[in-house]
Amino acid sequence: MSIIGRMGRVLANISGVGHRRWKEPKEPQIVAIGGGTGLSTMLRGLKAYTSNITAIVTVADDGGGSGILRQDLGMLPPGDIRNCILALANTEPIMEKLLQYRFTEGMLKGQNFGNLFLAAMDGISPSFEQAVQRMSDVLAVKGRVLPVTLQDIKLYAQLEDGYVIAGESKISSHNNFHKGPIGRVYLKPEGVKPFYEAIRVIYDADAIVLGPGSLYTSIIPNLLVEGICEAIKRSKALKIYVCNVMTQPGETDGYSVASHIRAIEDHSFKGIIDYCIYNTSDISEDLKNRYTADGADIVRVNIGEMKELDVGFLGGDYVCISNAYIRHDTNRLAKTIIELVHKNLFSRNQKMPTYYYRKGFKNLVQ
Repeated sequence: MSIIGRMGRVLANISGVGHRRWKEPKEPQIVAIGGGTGLSTMLRGLKAYTSNITAIVTVADDGGGSGILRQDLGMLPPGDIRNCILALANTEPIMEKLLQYRFTEGMLKGQNFGNLFLAAMDGISPSFEQAVQRMSDVLAVKGRVLPVTLQDIKLYAQLEDGYVIAGESKISSHNNFHKGPIGRVYLKPEGVKPFYEAIRVIYDADAIVLGPGSLYTSIIPNLLVEGICEAIKRSKALKIYVCNVMTQPGETDGYSVASHIRAIEDHSFKGIIDYCIYNTSDISEDLKNRYTADGADIVRVNIGEMKELDVGFLGGDYVCISNAYIRHDTNRLAKTIIELVHKNLFSRNQKMPTYYYRKGFKNLVQ
């Protein structure tokens, strides 16, 4: 063989060795559990850091347009799932605007076009989970959206005085007809089975994030599905809870950060949360007064209570004001979550620095 031929083989071997040694860094696998506006807001920030996102969404919603479709078509409520799909979608702004369009008159008044889209997809699909996947494919979703269960469920709340409220939509408004703090919530029928994929992704996750969102009607209902808490307990993932900025009338009146955590533990198990992210930034008096008039207040930060819990706490400025509403700042929140995941993975000797450098977050690698 000529010198050139031998050199070619050597270079090929070197190239092959280099190719075998190089592996594209694995993006962190994050599972977000909840529902409502809070969950979809957080997902918009997280998708900038990883495409390995799975949203596990409650299907207890029985109000508004979702409730009507649920009753008329016998399908699972589409609203929260639609919001999460759109949050993770890679689509044109006009398409998102279309799918978020709410009819203002006629027989469809109050109904959301995105809900109708998912209902139609359900009509041409063998199952609801396939309808969700097909809608996700159409909208080029970065990640996955899963219902926590495929069963038709109903959420109940028992107040501390024993009074029982039936239906998710009535729980948050129960102060209008029967005032009192919530003692516990539960599902019917008993023994609700989880969607099998939800269990699998929880086991495989690097981080499990609860919230933000309505405590008793968006977050806790997922934990009441059989097998979900056990999967979270057995998972090696970092468990993070994102606490709400404001209390919710009828659900968390007068609650502190610690009160939220205790309610979650009471409906699951102690140790379900490794870290809690909460807001410490100021909110203008005008905005606070507006919320107070509607029965909501800033979630209290009681350091003494928090020290009694076996939880790590991360306080910071996580608020943004959107259309005069208090929301979590999706970018700052996502960055904090990714920092926590990064540190946890490194403590387990899983080297991922290349991924973070490639994404442009050199400050995350210390």
